[in-house]
Formats: sequence, C-alpha cells, structure tokens
Amino acid sequence: MELTLIISISYLMGSIPFGLILTKIFLKKDIRDVGSGNIGATNVLRTGNKAVGYLTLTLDVLKAVTPVLYIKFYFPELVYISSLSVFLGHVFPIWLKFKGGKGVATYLGILFSINYILGIFFIFSWLIIFYVSKYSSLGSILSSLIIPIFIFFNSNYENEYFFIIMFVLILFTHRENVKRLINKEESKTKIY
Repeated sequence: MELTLIISISYLMGSIPFGLILTKIFLKKDIRDVGSGNIGATNVLRTGNKAVGYLTLTLDVLKAVTPVLYIKFYFPELVYISSLSVFLGHVFPIWLKFKGGKGVATYLGILFSINYILGIFFIFSWLIIFYVSKYSSLGSILSSLIIPIFIFFNSNYENEYFFIIMFVLILFTHRENVKRLINKEESKTKIY
C-alpha cells in the first residue's frame, strides 16, 4: 500500500503540465501548437516570453523536488522509485493522453533532491555543451550521459544503474532531436 501510494503521488506530481497551464493563462496559447509542440520549458521559451519559459522551468524542477525530497527523508529506500515515477509522470502525463515533455527539468529536480552536487554538475555540463553548440537538446543528452559516468568513477555516489536508466529515457525522449542533429536540421536555442 505504501509503495503504491508513493508511486501514485510521485507520478501525479510529475504529470502536472506547467508549460501548458502557464502558456494558456499568460499567453492565451496552447503550447502544443508552438514550435516542437512539446510542453517543456525549452519549447515555452520559443514563444518569445522568457518569463513564462523560466517559470515553467522552475516549476518543472520543483514538481520533482517536492515528492523526491520528502521520500528521501521519510522513505529513503524508495527514493529511486519515487524519482522514476515523477519523471514518467512528466513524460507520460495521464491528463494529456500520455504525451508530455522530455523530462530534463524534472530530471534536474531529481538530481538536486538526491544529491545537490549532481544537480550542479549537470547544470555545469549542460552550460558548457550549450555554450559550444547552442543546441539545448545536445546539452541535455550529453549531460545526462555524463552523470552516470561521473558516478561510476566516484565512489562517494551509488546506484549508477538508476542514472543509466535515466540517460536511456532522456535519449528516448530526444529521439527526434537526435535525428535532426544528425541531419543538421536541429534548431538552435536562445536562453537569454
């Protein structure tokens, strides 16, 4: 019962589509009709409204931090199950016929909740890759790969298998971006 409740609450928290909600409230738009059609912060930034984009990013991070931190302190043995449930909620939200975002901001919230050093390391990696390439998707994919590699070589951390699974999931959510990157058709992103 306890496990079912934790999975359900984590999934439902993760499935809150802040990108869709905020663009409807503030921009009177359906984010699914903009850019890539994705509900995540990167696509919200494509509306040209940076404030709504960054608010989406912040809330997508926080919707992971809230349940995962709680589980970490009160049910530490279930923190990875909660983390995965939050992530899957964002990517496959029940409210949107299981068509959600790519999960990067939510993953960032998971990293900060598990160990803030991992969150900082992810942001640092993402910024370097983005600065060099100007591709948000490439920064997300490579940074999510760097995390399990970092953990593998650092004995202070555990459960690299979870982070390998997360990398595979993020690679899956970015499969169309990968095709566009290979074909040199991927759009560059402005974050400022």
